[in-house]
Amino acid sequence: MNKPKILPLLMGLAISTACEKQEKIVEENYWPNGGVTYEIFVQSFYDSDGDGIGDMNGVTEKLDYVSDLGANAIWLMPIMPSPSYHKYDVTDYKAIHPDYGTMDDFKNLLAEAHKKDIKIVIDLIINHTSSEHPWFLESKKGRDNPFRDYYVWAQKDTIAQYIEKKKVTLDSDNIRQWHDPGEGEDFYYGFFYGGMPDLNFDNPKVREEIFDIGRFWLEEIGVDGFRLDAAKHIYPDERAVDNHEFWKDFRTEMTKIKPDIYLVGEVYDKKEVVAPFLPGLPALFNFDFHYTLIESLNKKDGMLLVNKEKEVIDFYENITTDFIDATISSNHDQPRLLNELGSDPEKYKQASAILMTMPGAPYIYYGEEIGMLGLKPDEQIREPFLWDVKEKDNGRATWIDPVYSTDKTVTPLALQKDDPSSYFNHYKELIHLRSSYPALAIGSLELPETDYDKTLMVFSRKQGEQEIFVIHHVGETPVSIDLPQEINSIYELGEVTIKNQKLTLGKNSSIVYMQ
Repeated sequence: MNKPKILPLLMGLAISTACEKQEKIVEENYWPNGGVTYEIFVQSFYDSDGDGIGDMNGVTEKLDYVSDLGANAIWLMPIMPSPSYHKYDVTDYKAIHPDYGTMDDFKNLLAEAHKKDIKIVIDLIINHTSSEHPWFLESKKGRDNPFRDYYVWAQKDTIAQYIEKKKVTLDSDNIRQWHDPGEGEDFYYGFFYGGMPDLNFDNPKVREEIFDIGRFWLEEIGVDGFRLDAAKHIYPDERAVDNHEFWKDFRTEMTKIKPDIYLVGEVYDKKEVVAPFLPGLPALFNFDFHYTLIESLNKKDGMLLVNKEKEVIDFYENITTDFIDATISSNHDQPRLLNELGSDPEKYKQASAILMTMPGAPYIYYGEEIGMLGLKPDEQIREPFLWDVKEKDNGRATWIDPVYSTDKTVTPLALQKDDPSSYFNHYKELIHLRSSYPALAIGSLELPETDYDKTLMVFSRKQGEQEIFVIHHVGETPVSIDLPQEINSIYELGEVTIKNQKLTLGKNSSIVYMQ
């Protein structure tokens, strides 16, 4: 693997090849608009008590690691009590899953994170509950139960034509929405599956319950924000306007408690469907970025991603200028990025270089920074983090036997830290590079006026008077271009040669520079 070459940036100086002056570099925290968020599946992260399951105290122990990596915030996947390993079916909205510890453990995590200027965002799953939630256990007792209307029920003969009919969507391959609790008369609606009955948001009591849950975590516990699961499905798809209005109401209620609350929504769809959610959910995950990044690298089509991102940003700005583009290269629902790129280490390193030089507020899925592997089913893309070689790794979770991320396939973090060319040090350098230049963190995306070789991804980032130019060569055969003037190179990846104002880039090579 080629070692990424970052000039003495992290020592506080950028050295210009165009002149002798030295420029002071100061790292800034641009979160939430342009900072980096680290996504953690607690169960697989760090086991502090030896029971085989990651926990809150384990995350607390590793806050220095997150800080050293350069992340500004942590998104914790579901932490509330649930009967499943993934915990996206909640049974108690105001508690911590006992496998993960206690509420006091979580409060301690919050306090220690805030001391290190790390924000904590938690998954909030309100589209549905678990079928074992007390509300649903009451609801299914009969039509006269006070909790009946907390969920969506219908008599069998009124929904006969819909029981066996469902379109597969991007975020669900479930083919059955209506579910029989066992009596064959009344069916309840569950978009994802029968164990996750949808709440009825036409019921004012349900809406108030949800607002109260949000207030609890903000006011009594002190979290910094929420990642809103399945935000598109509060109401059925044909009631899109009602979905948009609900999230506006939710945002209004939450900002009464915390004016600077961070809300990021999962709306898994094309930009035309995503954009109207922005007034209620000012941050939204950019799934187009994920898919187009992979396509661009695998097809060796440099401008594919740049043009798509420009299209998305411009479209969103027509809705509101108050939005945060939450970019991802992978997450807990996607195959691991290294698998998606054919286990090509040079492509993989370049993918993260692209993520960190493009606009938006990027997310890193735990383990991506050490090259973890994983393919569906979901459990295998959520395997335990490898902190050290197995015989020394006292904090490695053992709740599942890993199939893809093992000591034979992934170099543990402890060994990567000592290797300047490792994935970990590569990610770390890129994150610190991004936080050192306002143009990279929060600058606009500017497209080139000149056409280049198809394998070149060319763009610039501009913030105020600072403009930074970026070129990623996503092809295999070296490509040369003429430079209009000498440049101040601040980051290079792979084989980069500058001679007589001619720039040559080898396979999956990149350069970031100023003129």
